[in-house]
Amino acid sequence: MGFKRRISGIIILLILVVGASVLSLIAGEYDVSFRGIFGIIYFKLTGTNMGDFSQIHEIIIWRLRLPRVLLAISAGLSLGVAGTAYQGCFRNPLVEPYILGVSSGAAAGAALSMVFPQVFPQGQLTAFLMALAAVFISYSLATVRGQTPSIALVLSGIVIGALFSALVGIMKYLAADSQLREITFWMMGGLYYATWDDVQLNMAVGLPVLAFLIYNGWKLNILTLGDEEAKSLGLNPQISRLVIVIAATLAAAFCVSTCGIIAWVGLMIPHAARLILGPDHRWLVPGSALLGAVYLLVCDTIARTLTSAEIPLGIVTSIIGAPYLVWLLKVRGRAIYGH
Repeated sequence: MGFKRRISGIIILLILVVGASVLSLIAGEYDVSFRGIFGIIYFKLTGTNMGDFSQIHEIIIWRLRLPRVLLAISAGLSLGVAGTAYQGCFRNPLVEPYILGVSSGAAAGAALSMVFPQVFPQGQLTAFLMALAAVFISYSLATVRGQTPSIALVLSGIVIGALFSALVGIMKYLAADSQLREITFWMMGGLYYATWDDVQLNMAVGLPVLAFLIYNGWKLNILTLGDEEAKSLGLNPQISRLVIVIAATLAAAFCVSTCGIIAWVGLMIPHAARLILGPDHRWLVPGSALLGAVYLLVCDTIARTLTSAEIPLGIVTSIIGAPYLVWLLKVRGRAIYGH
């Protein structure tokens, strides 16, 4: 795949991100024109009033829709990049960011904070720390004599994920009806309560991780060749894999702690980006970030506008993502695996 085609693909994805963002800002129960949206954002950023707009429109755009749009971009970026990094590190196209227990750990932390708010008052922080703990335990169990085989790491992640899922089950059993409903909705994923603080925190984690993985894209290319080939090229696969997995886990854990469990993004988006930009991770990482942002923007817009009652985002991503991944596997299998 040539340089010009990759550049064109990145530019098209950037345009799609901007277009999906504008569409998401416009779509909704309250109609706000594009000029009105631009005027509100310009006024908030510069203090210059370019036109008349109502206070209700200002609240809708600046306090509700714009933080939600930016959080969707941040979440899609984080999950897409994390999925690409995991699939490259483990040389497995069916690996996703949740494979090491990130989602089940975060769910256990969120459930603990909902059932025992006096003990765990900071729900997002508890979910984030539990997600990191799950991955740390998975990595520790899989490491034997300084070596961490990929298959052992995946298997330990499945085991630890099952244990934390059991903890979530216990919390559901102990929860009151209102708490059980809250846990259920959190696990479905959504951007219902997006705030500027959430945007700033997620961007503060997601963007540095994106930059780090783009910079280390060449290492991911080498890791996909196998450990022996990596060693022969002068790369320590154990240390490189550990550092990349930690970076990807940070982005995924922070995303899940804020937005809940949003399925399929980290699994599907790298495959779709690979069809557009090829298997070179120096291009695949930024492509996955942009495509993940577009996908979550579109899904979130559908989730909040399709019916009068908002549909959990995780349901929409699963309904759209599952058939698409089946098509990719059946029809475009060669492209997915990079052959």
